[in-house]
Amino acid sequence: RVQLVESGGGSVQTGGSLRLSCAASGFTASSRCMGWFRQAPGKEREWVASIDSYADTTDYADSVKGRFTLSRDNAQNTMYLQMSGLKPEDTGMYYCASQVSAICFTPTTPDGYTYWGQGTQVTVSS
Repeated sequence: RVQLVESGGGSVQTGGSLRLSCAASGFTASSRCMGWFRQAPGKEREWVASIDSYADTTDYADSVKGRFTLSRDNAQNTMYLQMSGLKPEDTGMYYCASQVSAICFTPTTPDGYTYWGQGTQVTVSS
């Protein structure tokens, strides 16, 4: 059974850091396109970052570029999102997601992903 479980969310002040984890089971995360999304109350789900496992390349939304880093630990079958320089506008529920292929297809849209975690809340106060 495919499962994604996020953890690591919390409350921090502006400028703080958090590391989110996404533990995968039922499949090998390093063989899939994986992504991070976030959703603030009353807003649509927003793409944050993704990794194309075929090209082994990562991509980031402009709003987080230079502050967030996506990485993987293949031995742990886990994906991470290291977040630094956090801002209040980074507040939201963060989700990890997986496509069914190694190559990413439309990685910036939620519809491109088949599997989703339950989310972990990130709150940044000013």
